[in-house]
Amino acid sequence: MEGGKRSTILITNDDGIDAPGLRALVHSLVNTNLFNVLVCAPDSEKSAVSHCITWLHPIAVKQVNINGTTAFAVSGTPADCASLGVSKALFPTVPDLVVSGINKGSNCGYHIVYSGTVAGAREAFFNDVPSISVSYDWIKGKSNLQDFTLAAQVCIPIISAVLVEIKNPSFPRRCFLNIDVPNNVANHKGYKLTKQGKSIIKMGWRQVTSETEGQKMSSDMTNTDTETPKSFESSVSPEHLLFAREVRGSVLDDDDTDYRSLQEGYITVTPLAALSHAEITLVHWKLCQLNLLLNQLVRS
Repeated sequence: MEGGKRSTILITNDDGIDAPGLRALVHSLVNTNLFNVLVCAPDSEKSAVSHCITWLHPIAVKQVNINGTTAFAVSGTPADCASLGVSKALFPTVPDLVVSGINKGSNCGYHIVYSGTVAGAREAFFNDVPSISVSYDWIKGKSNLQDFTLAAQVCIPIISAVLVEIKNPSFPRRCFLNIDVPNNVANHKGYKLTKQGKSIIKMGWRQVTSETEGQKMSSDMTNTDTETPKSFESSVSPEHLLFAREVRGSVLDDDDTDYRSLQEGYITVTPLAALSHAEITLVHWKLCQLNLLLNQLVRS
């Protein structure tokens, strides 16, 4: 870092402050001994809340102990956490970079709109702070918690490269980056600049007889029946009808997009802007330079 000054990274997510993906990312960043690491993340799981914000009432914030960091658990959404974290109301300075993740499950195609993980990075982008969202393509029965550590390690070169590049006036400020790490991260094919596709899991509704019957969808909206729902006292009166979402199929991309490249084993780097595609023609040349640098690091 210039003049020995460490860059400050703010970490948030949507799986909650105790999620293994966030903890693996924080642990890996702290272990580099290169960064000041701050954490401002939801106090419980807030998956698939998109860019929801808390408006009508205050949010509660509690300091928690995560070694090597200054960390707070927040009762709000991922967007709330990112907004609070860069506001200078909670921390004395604005971070150099916000990283949201690592999410348990990929965030490609149209799923990006639903994602609280992506919203955490987008909110930082709204506040003119460079940001990255990171997701790991978790597959039930195949993935394990150690994969989050591997995913964090392959993202550190991206994070380091972005922290170097954002000091240059030519760094593209009209986008933030969405990173998806393939399931077989130990044997990934390298980093690949991609565009957001149109892949999506098609959802439907079915009538159910209890609230627990409708709680079998995982946080990434793709795998089902990840765990047996815990029983609890229903808050719904008998005269109400209950409906739960269910997977009805999927629509996948055939061209060279984020989801397709992820399934081929690449670490995908997708520029996003607000709720639409980033202007690829304006940012492509600079990100290609970053992509080339990352792949040189892999080969070295």
